[in-house]
Amino acid sequence: MSKRIKLRTLLFGGVMTLLFLVLIGRIYYVQVIDRDTYYAMAKNRWAAAETLTAKRGTITDRNGNVLAMDTIAYNVSVNPRLIDKLGITEEVIKGLTESLGIPESTAREVVTAKNDEGVHFAHRELRNGGWQIEKTLADKLVEFREGLKTELLDKKLGSDTGIMIAETLKRYYPRKTLASQLIGYVSLDREKMTGVEAYFNDRLTGVDGYFRYEKDGARVQLAKGEVEFQQALDGSNITLTIDNEIQDYVEEALREIMNKYQPKNATAIAADPNTGEILAMANMPEYDPNEYWKSPYENMYNHAVGSLYEPGSTFKIATLAAAVEEGYFDPEEKYQSGRYKIPGDTVVIRDHNLDGWGEITFLQGLKLSSNVAFIKLGLERLKAEGLRDYFTRFGFGQKTGIELTNEATGSIRFQYNSEIATASFGQGVAVTAIQQVAAVAAVANGGKLMEPHIIKNITDPNTKTTTVTEPKMVRRVISEQTSRQVGEYLEQVVSDQEIGTGKNAYIEGYRVAGKTGTAQKFINGKYSKEKFMVSFIGYAPVDNPKIVLYIAVDEPNSPNVGGGTVAAPAFREIVLKSLRKMGIAPNWVPEGDPESKEIKVKVPDMKDANISKAKAELKAKAMPFEIVGNGGTVVAQIPAAGSLVHPTQRLFLITEQLNKIPVPDLTGVSLRDALELSSLIGAKLVTEGTGFVVSQKVEEKNGVRIIRVKLSPPIGSDDYVEPDPNDVEETNTEGGDGEGSEGSEGSEGSDGGADGTDASGGSGNADPPDTTEGAPPETIDIEHVGEN
Repeated sequence: MSKRIKLRTLLFGGVMTLLFLVLIGRIYYVQVIDRDTYYAMAKNRWAAAETLTAKRGTITDRNGNVLAMDTIAYNVSVNPRLIDKLGITEEVIKGLTESLGIPESTAREVVTAKNDEGVHFAHRELRNGGWQIEKTLADKLVEFREGLKTELLDKKLGSDTGIMIAETLKRYYPRKTLASQLIGYVSLDREKMTGVEAYFNDRLTGVDGYFRYEKDGARVQLAKGEVEFQQALDGSNITLTIDNEIQDYVEEALREIMNKYQPKNATAIAADPNTGEILAMANMPEYDPNEYWKSPYENMYNHAVGSLYEPGSTFKIATLAAAVEEGYFDPEEKYQSGRYKIPGDTVVIRDHNLDGWGEITFLQGLKLSSNVAFIKLGLERLKAEGLRDYFTRFGFGQKTGIELTNEATGSIRFQYNSEIATASFGQGVAVTAIQQVAAVAAVANGGKLMEPHIIKNITDPNTKTTTVTEPKMVRRVISEQTSRQVGEYLEQVVSDQEIGTGKNAYIEGYRVAGKTGTAQKFINGKYSKEKFMVSFIGYAPVDNPKIVLYIAVDEPNSPNVGGGTVAAPAFREIVLKSLRKMGIAPNWVPEGDPESKEIKVKVPDMKDANISKAKAELKAKAMPFEIVGNGGTVVAQIPAAGSLVHPTQRLFLITEQLNKIPVPDLTGVSLRDALELSSLIGAKLVTEGTGFVVSQKVEEKNGVRIIRVKLSPPIGSDDYVEPDPNDVEETNTEGGDGEGSEGSEGSEGSDGGADGTDASGGSGNADPPDTTEGAPPETIDIEHVGEN
């Protein structure tokens, strides 16, 4: 018995010893051999981390107006498993529906979500309607969650409602639809993007930072624990070259075209011809990038750089410049208009006036947009090699290099005489709008092809360094002398109010050059006689160009309208407002009574308006004005509301009682308005000369203010007299920029078609043969049934 007990004791002791040795070995292994692994695991449990979210860079216009920015938003998610366990599913669904304004079915789908095994998920994001929501909605949901939390505490079910609201950042576009295709958008999950947002995503995107520390079980930071900190690096800020006011002018004009002619789309680009900077780029229909999902994708497409089309007669500018450069264009040389039989071919090309205008000069042919004239210049004189060389030098058939995605290349290909002939007037070639703008800018600026660009500068907020985009000349295309000559010829296309196809683009007081285009669309293997791409391109002032503008309208609702009818009036309105906004003085001041044929602008009613509101409205209309007095409300105005005046006429806003009003600067106003204004403020006007005020002096005699003014005929007239500098009295003025017209008023009124009537009565371009294999089996007339 004793022996058995001893044996048991030894066995038990041996097992315990063995277990103890195993335990000691395990402890040794964990604490010595594999200590680093377990230490890392422990540190991971102690560690806590917070992500420091980097801000995406802002996008502004050239004047610092914000077009895209990051703003605080909130993301909503739920815990379906906990919500089901607490038995509050229906309450949560109702709360989400009412707080966020989402459909009940959407909330139910997320709150009751289960996996494939039928078990509720522990976490689901409310992507539809609960992602990147604004603070007002988040506050409503917080209020509901707090009420639900109170109910759960009363029932002793804890304080967790299963509803999570996390603060985040979202992309916000404060100007909404303004330049939307150009700027682009960033999707809610930041995975999809377009426009500048996409092209410069690497520069705009910042690098998130972090804050890591060690904590105890209550998540309190350990006093002597390790700490890691990495500052978030915000994305770079981008300044665009566009001017938001000029962009506004362009988009407003395009909206009017869309409303009046219901085209498929409309595109416009405004640029500084001297630097290549894009001042505005717009497409219609438009969309709001804040709610991009509500618009079809085609509304987001930037046709200005990504769409190819046959330009029609606006392309004649390149042929004209090449012919002038080579000495082939004699404006007084005559030719027989009407039709042209292609040598070695059976193709006959006709002018848009099928019978022609008889024997006319080449300059008349330009004004009338005669295709025959340009065939003679292109096919007969420049020939295929010369024509192709100049088209290539002007940048056609190659990307411009503008900093935007999806830029198309286009093509300039011709082999047969018929193809060379049609290419000379813009048919059978494929170009983009931005290529057209760059080429015409080269004609305007003295012959230099400038690389167009949309970025003015990029600033890194972390290093405080700014990278500026400098103007880049690609090559010289034509000489300065040729540039001047072509500008003078194109100016007559606009200024000739009898036969100029561009007469609806005429701006009284400014020298404007331009060309219309009405191109038949190539559909189902042939050129349509009902569907057209109509356009206008030009620049101003001719002697010192500050803006080049191209407008293209795809399929207006009538086959009887052309570029001179649809696009030229819009060009006129945009350019006038833009020049005034830039502070570009007119080349001359119109003569005669401002209420005669020179009327251009309808004066808005500013009486009783708050001064700040009046300023904003007049600046938006690009109408120069002067505040007279220090009051806060307009008590009177000169000229009166509804008056029709020249666009350069200043509007005086009277804000104080008559005896407190100082004498304003009258320089540039008519005698009639000077008399009216001086009478209104109780001053006596003494005049010398006729015309418009060029200088003034204010005196006071026996308590009466006397304004002595000198008047002179308009600048540029034979009777104009330079004012004596000693006669000019400095006067504090406050002015605005812009157009004074409302709606379509800005395109009313001057002689020669500014009323919007068609310059030539029709539309169309060429109808070339439906074959690319040499001469077709029978004679085909390429007819032009309207304005080019």
